[in-house]
Amino acid sequence: MNELQLSKRLQTVVSFIPKGSVLADIGSDHAYLPCYAYLHGYITKAVAGEVADGPFRSAKQQVEKCGLSHVISVRKGDGLQVVAPNEVDCVTIAGMGGTLISNILEAGKEKLTSVQRLILQPNVGAHIVRKWLLENEWELIDERILEEDGQMYEVLVAERGDPYRPYTQLHVELLLGPFLLKERNEVFEKKWAMEMKHWQNVIEQLKYAKTEDAVKKRQQFVDTLQMVEEVLKR
Repeated sequence: MNELQLSKRLQTVVSFIPKGSVLADIGSDHAYLPCYAYLHGYITKAVAGEVADGPFRSAKQQVEKCGLSHVISVRKGDGLQVVAPNEVDCVTIAGMGGTLISNILEAGKEKLTSVQRLILQPNVGAHIVRKWLLENEWELIDERILEEDGQMYEVLVAERGDPYRPYTQLHVELLLGPFLLKERNEVFEKKWAMEMKHWQNVIEQLKYAKTEDAVKKRQQFVDTLQMVEEVLKR
């Protein structure tokens, strides 16, 4: 993987960047994504943000190697701290957990006033990101689910708008993804078959649990399993 050949996961993220965007790529790692996005005409300039020393240095080297230091600014800092207010209009955050992505967005809210599109790729906990978007008046406009090297990834795309528009059955669609549920591709079916099997195992393990917490936890799994089974049977 490099600036000319991205992984399928990152290529999917890039495909949603509006042409001519000024991008902030948070947790940029080697800055492959902004380099690729610039070289393929998606963006006019970018900020690549990294919090850790090693990846920050790697990103700097990569940008210099591509001769893009004049258009991609590599900055060290936590989350959206690396961008100035009104500096960017598109934000990508890929390859982190849903909780961390939501925390980054929450902590950097004031930096999002000029941002027109968020493209978020949580490795786990996509429902946590959907919930944050809903509560902060970002409308989910598209989603993708894909499998690469045995891992399943979801990509969420959001813009300012009516946060409730994509949802018809909020509780279950926050979990499954309203667009993904409509499309129900092979990866989606595989993911939820695996999840449900996992829940069944947990329910089985907690069958003889006595503590109040464990009983409550088991019931939550039972309820979730029933809800998802019902929706996927339709």
